[in-house]
Amino acid sequence: MTWLLVIAGAAIGAPVRYLTDRLVQARHDTVFPWGTLTVNLVGSLTLGLLTGAATAAAVGPNLQLLIGTGFCGALTTYSTLSYETLRLTQTGARFHAIANLAATILAGIGAFYTGTALTHAFWH
Repeated sequence: MTWLLVIAGAAIGAPVRYLTDRLVQARHDTVFPWGTLTVNLVGSLTLGLLTGAATAAAVGPNLQLLIGTGFCGALTTYSTLSYETLRLTQTGARFHAIANLAATILAGIGAFYTGTALTHAFWH
């Protein structure tokens, strides 16, 4: 049963990642990977909300598997972040590469913290 929840979440998260990335990137005429940054930040916020809800005992382990491991795991993408950052470096866009890493790491942690803080404020 556990693996079915993870698969179900991933089956939704992967297409959402692809479609969101394409939609966001199509709106920007730049080499900066806005689509990947967007899905990584949305995934971090979602995981923060879920983690906060879980620590408040508002959601159970099945929902954590479905949304946290399955959906967020497929929505976010470390491998694409790595590839795009390397590609930016190789094409001479070093500023964009550094900005991509910094924004993803700092804003990702911030989004996760914001999610947990919001749920803690709501359930505590």
